[in-house]
Amino acid sequence: MSAPWFLGIDVSNTQTALGVFDGDVLRHHWTLQTDPARTADEYGVLLRSLLERAGCPPIGAVAVASSVPAMLPIVDALCRDVVGCPPLVVGPGVRTGMPILYDKPQEVGADRIVNAIAAYARTHGTTIVVDLSTATIFDFISARGEYVGGVIAPGLGIASDALFERTARLYRVELRRPKHVIGRNTVHAIQSGLVYGYVALVDGIVERMQQEAGEQARVLATGTYAELVAPESDTIDEVDPFLTLKGLRLLYERNKEKG
Repeated sequence: MSAPWFLGIDVSNTQTALGVFDGDVLRHHWTLQTDPARTADEYGVLLRSLLERAGCPPIGAVAVASSVPAMLPIVDALCRDVVGCPPLVVGPGVRTGMPILYDKPQEVGADRIVNAIAAYARTHGTTIVVDLSTATIFDFISARGEYVGGVIAPGLGIASDALFERTARLYRVELRRPKHVIGRNTVHAIQSGLVYGYVALVDGIVERMQQEAGEQARVLATGTYAELVAPESDTIDEVDPFLTLKGLRLLYERNKEKG
């Protein structure tokens, strides 16, 4: 008899990612806008529709990582009503299998822990995760599989919005890589500053983290802007857009086995 299908839900500040797994295979994935003003019923209509259109069998387990506290009651009700089971919510009391060396472990975001678990399971060595989402977050995992700490910076989208909102003559542009670093018009100049500026940010922080640790690390990137930044980066080794969802599945398996 095959294991029940699993649903992972990653709630970030701007987007909510959902992924359905058959064993360790990600069969379906979707992205919704994160909106605490929406009710569980509204999200329920969306989720039911997505699952039905994908032809998914009944879901047997759910795990949730959320960086938006206001969304947790909504997601909990959604899981109970649509999936029919309470979710495993990443937080205090959940067995991670990873020592957290942060001064205050409870301050580490759920998505950061889940990313670290998935990344270390992939590399089995010193690893840096670069999550290029609403915020740009760097997480360092030791060769022994310990979550050591990291760096938090504003995200690329936030920088773009701030440039548009805080300047009188600059305007919002599409976030894409220009052909040249030296822009010959305002659009290309802004795109260059944003994209290549964040490439330099990523490479500079990663290099400093490795220098401080005194060892090389495998660097994995994920998040909304990973595919935009990674091709120009000298330090990112690979991109996995589903790293958090995979980490949620691993975390659920660890808690199921030890539960």
